[in-house]
This record gives sequence, structure tokens and C-alpha cells, in this order.
Amino acid sequence: QVQLVESGGGSVQAGGSLRLSCAASGYTYSSYCMGWFRQAAGKQREGVAAIYAGGSSTYYADSVKGRFTISQDNAKNTLYLQMNSLKPEDTAMYYCAPCAVVGGSPHFFNWGQGTQVTVSS
Repeated sequence: QVQLVESGGGSVQAGGSLRLSCAASGYTYSSYCMGWFRQAAGKQREGVAAIYAGGSSTYYADSVKGRFTISQDNAKNTLYLQMNSLKPEDTAMYYCAPCAVVGGSPHFFNWGQGTQVTVSS
């Protein structure tokens, strides 16, 4: 059974940084697409970043390009999301999940419990 546990969320001021982690059990990252999506209160889910093709390809939403970096440590079976220059509009619950890239965009499934990110101005 796949289990995904996100951590690293918290409250920061605008301009600050956070690094999210996603530890997996029952799942091997290196062979699949993995990514992060977020959902803010009252808003639609937004795919933030994904890494796939054995780690050789990445996807970033336009809203986070240049600020967020996705990476994975296959030895630790852990996915990361480094978030820099955070903005209040980045406030959301962040989830990691396996994904499938369709039409150039990741589609997520079987996500974990999420970790809250709150950015104050």
C-alpha cells in the first residue's frame, strides 16, 4: 500500500522560503512521475510542479516558475519542493502525489494528507 507523508509546511513572511518533503513507502519514485499540487481555500486545485522521465523532465506552473524547484532523492525515496520568494498567493495546502503527464500537464492521484503553507504579507 502506498503511503505518502508530506512535511515542511509552516508560516512565513512574503519573500521567505520553505522546503517541503514527501516521504513515500510502498512506492519507488525514480520510475514514475511525482509532483506537488496545491489547493487554497475556495479555489481550484493547481498543479505546481512535477518530475518525471526518471528525473530528466520537470513541469512547473507559470505561477511558480523561477521560484520553486522540485527534486527527488531516490535513495531516500523522498520528494522535495524548494519554495523561494514566497508570496501571499502561495498560501494553500500542498499535496504530493504520483502523477501522469497528459498534454504537457501533470494529473495527480493517490495524494497524501498535505501540509499547510501560509505566507503573510
